[in-house]
Amino acid sequence: MKCNHCSGSNDVSEKNCITSVPIFANLTHDEMMEIAMITMSREYQKGENIYLAGKKHERLYVIHRGRVKITKISEAGREQIIRVLGPGDFMGELSLFISSPLNSNAEALEPTTVCIIEGDKLSHIINKSPAIAIKIIEELSIRLQGAENLIESLGLHDVEQRVADALLKMANDKGEVILSMSKRDLASHIAMSQETLSRKLSYFQEMGWIEQMGHRKISILDEEKLNTIANI
Repeated sequence: MKCNHCSGSNDVSEKNCITSVPIFANLTHDEMMEIAMITMSREYQKGENIYLAGKKHERLYVIHRGRVKITKISEAGREQIIRVLGPGDFMGELSLFISSPLNSNAEALEPTTVCIIEGDKLSHIINKSPAIAIKIIEELSIRLQGAENLIESLGLHDVEQRVADALLKMANDKGEVILSMSKRDLASHIAMSQETLSRKLSYFQEMGWIEQMGHRKISILDEEKLNTIANI
């Protein structure tokens, strides 16, 4: 595992991930360099844990390259995927505001590079630039809304509704779903077994509502029907 300090090169966007993060978008060049000086870059292989629930890290993790899934494990040992993050996204942010252990796990879905910023040092910079804290709070609000929507979906919708809703939300303008995660992880995200998801996708295909194209691509053939199912 490689670990090194991010460079202070003039080509900032090539040397660290700071410029790709929306919460740092309004910083001056000097402020960017100040954060780069307290940033450490680390690489993770697919399936490797970046952090685990229960640990007290007090760091901000920013994804430079790759994808990371954020999960929680139930008392029964079942994994629930909360969200999947990509380049420019950050995690571990709650440790900047409350002194408590992390309440989720972060695992690399593919070879991933993460920039790690020490929380106590970042706090000093936030005090000088409150706009960073405001951006973090805005992102937390969006994530809270997403979590509430997920809880509502799991509590009120049956299996077919959840599958239809997930497909509609992931579809692009062409009505194609390009899965950014495995079907196993998608099943975990919408709280069902992989076998149940596979059966429902096969049923949707038999009915002519979708067409599965390989392992990661699904074409929606009858959007109106899926909308009807999702909104029952």
